[in-house]
Amino acid sequence: MITIFYFAGLREATGTDREEADLAGKTIQELSAWVNSKYPHLSLDAVRVAINEEYALSEDVLQDGDTAALIPPVSGG
Repeated sequence: MITIFYFAGLREATGTDREEADLAGKTIQELSAWVNSKYPHLSLDAVRVAINEEYALSEDVLQDGDTAALIPPVSGG
């Protein structure tokens, strides 16, 4: 199982801050497609994905027990 964390506006849009999914062996691109199919109203174009607290590439493969954080662009001041 993979634990998926949603941050900032994604948390509000999904109605949860985390969930688990059986995505071991899938790529980050496939994770994004899974999230998009579950929450079709989300725009993931500018979202970065971190796996186990390190930014990941779309072709990186998830392992059982990984944590995936979906991080939208943020601004501050």
